[in-house]
Amino acid sequence: MQPLEAEQQVIDVAEELATTLGENPNHTVAAAVMDIDGRVHKAVNVYHFNGGPCAELVALGVAATAGATQLLTIAAAGDRGRGLIPPCGRCRQVLLDQHPDILVAVPGEEGPLMRPIRKLLPDTYFFPDAPTGRVMRFNRRYYEAVLSGQKTSTIRWDETHHVGAATFVFEGHPEFAHLDGSITAIESTTLSELDPEYAAGLRGHYPAMPADAELLRVHFQVQRAE
Repeated sequence: MQPLEAEQQVIDVAEELATTLGENPNHTVAAAVMDIDGRVHKAVNVYHFNGGPCAELVALGVAATAGATQLLTIAAAGDRGRGLIPPCGRCRQVLLDQHPDILVAVPGEEGPLMRPIRKLLPDTYFFPDAPTGRVMRFNRRYYEAVLSGQKTSTIRWDETHHVGAATFVFEGHPEFAHLDGSITAIESTTLSELDPEYAAGLRGHYPAMPADAELLRVHFQVQRAE
């Protein structure tokens, strides 16, 4: 999928930082990552023959140092005009384990594309002690409905969700709004079981969705302040 405005910002920061590299062979890749509060953290790699950390991993450490707990988007760019570059295998595994819902910027034929990390590492080893807090994304227009409790379920295709704690993020929200809550139940459904008007709207959101797609009806609730 094409990057949203905030995701493009992360790409731009990584590419701009990469233009400052090139004189020191120990630092050849720049990375930027955005947390759920809209803060962008940036870093560079530390090359060493014994396996110095990639820029993406250094960026995770920088974000953690700043108090960021959940990350939404990451991008890396190479020095000497190489532009946007995809993460290596080790970085993909770390990202999947520590931030399983992060979107990763990768180069495409017509420009940057955003890929869920699980799409970059299918059939992967699962680290059993990885954090369980998850992120579920919504369009910003649903913020008030989710906050008020009017909206408590959503239909998803080609996404992975699990019952348990989750943070609801509203993409494109001017204040990077997000809500703590939980996914309470997940049911399987199909397009034919949905209201035709709703199904048509869902097709607009998922243009590649086949007619026989298996869908998830995800039930959730917002955590209320006591």
